[in-house]
Amino acid sequence: MRVFEILVSFAVTSVVLLAEPQPAWGQLKGRQELQIRTEQLIEQAVLSRDKQEYRDALALFERVLTSTQRLNDKPFNLIAFSNIGYIYAALGENQKALKYFKRSLRLSQAAEGQQQEATTLNNIGYVYAAIGENQNALEHFNQALPLSRAIGDRRGEATTLSNFGLVYGALGENQKALEHYNQALPLFRSVGDRHGEATTLNNIGLVYAALGENQKALWHYNQSLLLFRAVGNRGGEATTLNNIGLGYAALGENQKALWYYGQSLPLSNVVGNQRGEAGALNNIGYSYAALGDNQKALKYFYQALPLSRAVGDRSGEATALNNIGLSYATLAKYKKALKYYRQSLPLSRAVGDRRLEAATLNNLGVLLASQKQPLLAIIFYKQSINITESLRADISNLAQDVQQSFTNSISSRYRRLANLLLQQDRIIEAQQVLDLLKLQELDEYFGDVRGNLETQKGVTVQRSEKAILDKFNEFQSAIELGAELAELRNVPLAERTEAQMRRLTELIAFEEAINADFNEFTQSKTVKKALKQLNRTAQHRTVALDELDALRANLGKLNAVLLYPFILEDRLELIITTSNSAPLRRVVPVSREQLNQAIVDFRLALEDRKSSNVQRLANKLYEWLIQPIEADLQQANAEVIIYAPDRQLRYIPLSALHDGEQWLVQRLQVNNITAKSLSNLESQLDSNLNVLAGAFVQGQYRFNIGSQSYSYSGLRYAGEEVTQLAAMIPDTTQYRDKAFSKVTFQSLMNEYQIVHFATHSTFLPGQPEDSFILFGNGDRATLREIGNWSLFNVDLVVLSACGTALGGQLGNGDEILGLGYQFQNRGAKATIASLWSVDDRGTLQLMSALYDNLKNGGISKTEALQQAKIDLITGKNILNAVVNENQSITDSGDLPKPYNYLKHPYYWAPFILIGNGL
Repeated sequence: MRVFEILVSFAVTSVVLLAEPQPAWGQLKGRQELQIRTEQLIEQAVLSRDKQEYRDALALFERVLTSTQRLNDKPFNLIAFSNIGYIYAALGENQKALKYFKRSLRLSQAAEGQQQEATTLNNIGYVYAAIGENQNALEHFNQALPLSRAIGDRRGEATTLSNFGLVYGALGENQKALEHYNQALPLFRSVGDRHGEATTLNNIGLVYAALGENQKALWHYNQSLLLFRAVGNRGGEATTLNNIGLGYAALGENQKALWYYGQSLPLSNVVGNQRGEAGALNNIGYSYAALGDNQKALKYFYQALPLSRAVGDRSGEATALNNIGLSYATLAKYKKALKYYRQSLPLSRAVGDRRLEAATLNNLGVLLASQKQPLLAIIFYKQSINITESLRADISNLAQDVQQSFTNSISSRYRRLANLLLQQDRIIEAQQVLDLLKLQELDEYFGDVRGNLETQKGVTVQRSEKAILDKFNEFQSAIELGAELAELRNVPLAERTEAQMRRLTELIAFEEAINADFNEFTQSKTVKKALKQLNRTAQHRTVALDELDALRANLGKLNAVLLYPFILEDRLELIITTSNSAPLRRVVPVSREQLNQAIVDFRLALEDRKSSNVQRLANKLYEWLIQPIEADLQQANAEVIIYAPDRQLRYIPLSALHDGEQWLVQRLQVNNITAKSLSNLESQLDSNLNVLAGAFVQGQYRFNIGSQSYSYSGLRYAGEEVTQLAAMIPDTTQYRDKAFSKVTFQSLMNEYQIVHFATHSTFLPGQPEDSFILFGNGDRATLREIGNWSLFNVDLVVLSACGTALGGQLGNGDEILGLGYQFQNRGAKATIASLWSVDDRGTLQLMSALYDNLKNGGISKTEALQQAKIDLITGKNILNAVVNENQSITDSGDLPKPYNYLKHPYYWAPFILIGNGL
């Protein structure tokens, strides 16, 4: 199935432009009659300007200019130039605006008027931002800001700060954008500037929209709309209505979005804002495309395109071109789609819109894959992903609740690339992409997710791929002349100079030449040679293994293998790395639907301690996950599987698979990993252990999280669990019930090697705020909050009574991946947790066996967990256990077979170790 991405133009970000201060006419002496008439014209013009009757205001200010030429009055000239520039900017006629603003700047600098100079520098910066010249914009804002501050002009300072935010938002630097908006907002409020306040609220909404926080975006838009209506600013109202439409479109409510766009479009038309019209038309097209009507979508995209070109809005132009290409691709008109993608790409690069650039590169990859050109598709996917990885760093310091994925489809880019790489037997590169995929899934769940040193490099672009990209960029540089061509076409025929006519003829001929079939690129000698080299590389698997050498040496020392399953629609890919070979690929012909059903059936059977068919279901999954790599395991003399489960496989424990004779745990240790684990797999515990343990034994707590109600009672055997723990490891500090509080634990955890939670923990799909650990006094720590803990001296965190919910429909297991990642990211080396809640009598036995193994030293955490599970299966070394309410097990060590209920995987299978456990 082809999956393309559509990028929505955010229309006009309501940009602040300073209205020029009106002169104090009473201070002028000896006024002549012409001066008086000029002053009256200015007053009428300003009134029309403030009513947004821009064409009327423009005509009046042009009459002012005629008068001032006769008077040779520089102050009047300054007023006229700055206001004409302002009006042209408001109308989106940016080149004309620049012309007049620059004249105004020269006059204000000559007159040494700092306020006027700051105002004009700010407005020039705005125009540069509007035409995509963001660095030029920043330079002018940097000149304006200290001038406003020097004279105490808080309104001018606020305006420039808000415009800084605008440019940083356009560059994808959302953290900087929010910082500047949040400085501007209180300044606007302090001087009672409701227009500036409304604009800034709208622009903050745009940043939240870019971060995927659509409800926050809508809240800010609605606050902005109220203010714009209160001050009668129809242009601002049009922009904000458009952006509210965008918010609903992002939530999938496209009919509602169309209603708001329909309100916005005529208002932009009334005030003559072509840029706003273009944005609304583009967004109407987006909603029709989302509703499946691509023909209607094309109609609106084609209306938006010339308007964006007319006002010099290169970002809007790039967006419209990308969206036209997307619609044609969806209609299987690939040649046309390619033409428009290629026109969009240099424009998004020129204006620094990396998010749009990444999406267009992805769309090129999808298109090339659909045309059976996988090697070329891989190159464009790689470029898209590497830009995405760079964007992730730009939001790393934002508040965690707004660090969202940029679009819901970003992780699908990684899956498509990994799929293609595997099909080409480029297994090492596929494994690298799978590491990045896990980071992206975590980033979509948490935000601010960092990987190890290897993942932070992004995807490796090989030398042959670089040669192809260089050749492609040669073609693209020619397309960049399209911007010059569009500008010349916008000059009315009657006004074109002879030189412009000659240049236009040259560019049209050149455009026809470079828009020849894409085969010119794919069939070039450079590309053919590079593709041939890539084929040889894939066939002989000669990709450099330098970055895997350290890992493979580690695997040999540990008698371990690294297993990456990768779920695709039509098959399961198993990637296994051993100490003595390059990564190997094993393909299992099972559909995602079949695999998911088997996972659900197995998980439900595991949770039912009376289930009699659990071995049969365990064997079915064994045949898919382990049997295809049996020979590889034997050849590697493997004792440990280091396991990076994909998606729904995170809901089942690998150790509970069954080969027909025994459980996998009876043969092999299993160590689950996150992206944080790969760089350091070893983390032996000190022989002198100390433990911080908390238990919720008595009490009951009820609470709501969103619409979900929860009720938890104390765990009857949790007290005995920590008592036995302390008996085995004397240096144990215990807290129970009310004394077991979040504040107490947070202050002490980093002083212990092991932190043990004998309490309820629940990890659910959805948001990190929905998952939590319950403390004995009723406090809760969400998975999000754990990200603030300090655990850098902690070797092991144990959650003995946690669980993940599973109904008939599977999630992606992000909450399980996130659980291990969050603890490890805060410094803990490893985490032991359970996938479902277990009878706490059974938990008591497993935990006792685990700590009995750990206290003796000389054993890894993973092996200690394996031996504890085997003890429950065989009944060996189970001391002082409670078999049922009436019968205890003696210290003889053997559990009488009729009562050996602990061998059912319900009791031992859910406990998994995530992190550095070897």
